[in-house]
Amino acid sequence: MLERDFINAQDFILSFKINWTRSLYPKVREKFLDLKPNIRSKMQLDDVNSLVSNTPDYKIFAWCERHLQKMKYSGGYGLHGFYKERHDVLGEINPEEKMEKGKKFCLPEYYQAVDIHQQPGGIWSNPFAGLIYERGARTTTPMLGNNHKDLHYRFAETLLKDLKHQNSVATIIDLGCGFGKSTRPIAEYATKSSIIALDLSEPCIKLAREEAKKNKLNNVTFSQADARITSCKDETIDLATSTMLLHEMPESGIIELLSETFRILKPGGRALHLDFWLMRDAFDRFIFEGHSWRNNEPFMSSFFAMDLPKILADIGFVNVEISSFKEAEHIDPKNHPYWRFPWTTIGMYKPK
Repeated sequence: MLERDFINAQDFILSFKINWTRSLYPKVREKFLDLKPNIRSKMQLDDVNSLVSNTPDYKIFAWCERHLQKMKYSGGYGLHGFYKERHDVLGEINPEEKMEKGKKFCLPEYYQAVDIHQQPGGIWSNPFAGLIYERGARTTTPMLGNNHKDLHYRFAETLLKDLKHQNSVATIIDLGCGFGKSTRPIAEYATKSSIIALDLSEPCIKLAREEAKKNKLNNVTFSQADARITSCKDETIDLATSTMLLHEMPESGIIELLSETFRILKPGGRALHLDFWLMRDAFDRFIFEGHSWRNNEPFMSSFFAMDLPKILADIGFVNVEISSFKEAEHIDPKNHPYWRFPWTTIGMYKPK
């Protein structure tokens, strides 16, 4: 496969997704907005389903979401074929490098059960899976175009603002760090802090470690480990975080992760997660229930239904704050006409 053909195909997919976001989505939502506000406010998920699911606009919208993603990964110029060809010729990243693993590490069954995001084999099963995941992320957020890094730097600033005010050095843990997209800005901003970055995927951890070396980020330790079982000692972490991790875990796994976070945080320590949770109305919920099915993300629905404030309080956290997150300067989370993820920050403290 010629690289220029691959790049042109991926650029086409991104352009189509931008059009899908800006043109198809508003047409689907229009039918909901045509109703009076007092009717919309009372609608439940089933009501929205009855209203729009059989309309031509929604059927086209849903088909495009499913098949653009499939085209991105598995099409004739898809990510899987492109990186497999190059791996077969060039080999993998640092094949002899010893991978540090957490105690009693094994991949959870839920993690292996589905090709997440429609990526063939998931993000763990072959040596080039991390490269595919990284490149695929560039067309995941069409409203940001190729500038998806901006999102992570904005979140890192939010995450670290308390440390800046206190001018303090911290031990930070990034749970489910993937290929390091969330870890790098934290490491760049918190240069005096010690950062632990964990992920289940060995190919992603290898890529994250390689990128950190290239960028001379010496304050990060990467490890293949389960965020539910970190191997950290009790009360040794100042700040815990994750980015787009919780919605990809079953409810029981989320509760285990939050309980583990409580265990390892120091008294007064903070956790802040960036995920998808707060939605404007039943229409948003309907759209993302569908996204969960179409994008092979089976746990979104149960995550949306969780009573997070109660769960966090039962674990022992205090000062829980759940807020919409503005992923770019030009986007208003509460009043936007186009498709976007319902970015949400979920913050909490361990009592002193």
